[in-house]
Formats: sequence, C-alpha cells, structure tokens
Amino acid sequence: MLLGLVIGLGGYTFIYSKGYSYLTNNPAACANCHVMRAQYDAWLKSSHHSAATCNDCHTPHNIFGKYAVKANNGFWHSFYFTTGWYPDTIEITRFDHRVTENACRRCHQNITAAIDGNVVHGKAQGIECTRCHASVGHSDTAAAIPKPVVVGSNHD
Repeated sequence: MLLGLVIGLGGYTFIYSKGYSYLTNNPAACANCHVMRAQYDAWLKSSHHSAATCNDCHTPHNIFGKYAVKANNGFWHSFYFTTGWYPDTIEITRFDHRVTENACRRCHQNITAAIDGNVVHGKAQGIECTRCHASVGHSDTAAAIPKPVVVGSNHD
C-alpha cells in the first residue's frame, strides 16, 4: 500500500510539474518554474540562443552524465521549490559550475587551448570562463534588454 501511495503521488507530481518536459532538450522546460523566467528570457536574447540549449551548457556531454545531472538537479529543484527553501537570487552550485565551465571549454576549445597553452604547467589554474563572461548565455540584466533585430536573420 505504501509503495502504491509513493508511486501514485510521484506519478501525479511528475505529470503536474511537467516532469516529462525535462527529459527533452527544449529550453522552454527550464522556464516551467517562474523563478527561471528571467534566465530563459535572457537566453532568448543571448548570442548562445542560436548555438546552444540549456543542456549544452548545464549538463555533461554524455548520455549517462546528462541524465544523472538532470535527475540530481530535478530532485533538488523539486525539493527546494516544494519547501520554499530557495534564495531570491538563484545561484549555481559548485558542481554545476564545473559542468558549465567544462561545456564552455569543450565548445570553445580552440580559444581555451590557446589560453591554457600560454601557461607553463598546462591548464590555466584558477582561470574560469565565467570569471569574465558571467553574463554569457543569460543574466538578469540581459532579460531586461530588448532583443536586437538583425535584418535578414533567421533567428528573430
């Protein structure tokens, strides 16, 4: 009976919260929660909009890692939003920051390899992409900026 209750409540919650949408690569799923609306709106206006989805930057680039991170984040997001124990300003965790840093370095490996190559012992210790590029992808201030219209662009 307890197992049936857990499965029933879990299934209802999964459907009610549109949990199935998080199994896709659709960035709109990240805006299911109202607290992510500003980040989603800013991503729509960002330079990465035409090149990367949320999963490209915020999950590892292998199937196991991707869904392990999505499951972990999904659990904790559900927990914090259900309990209301989340900060007004959303902050990335250390682990998720490392995932994002690795994604930056993977997609921009020609640039990062050149930077790392100029350092004596290989990888530039302490230098992170987000140190200088914190607003790339999305930021609260970018969400307030009107999206530029580029004549002849397919990405309007």
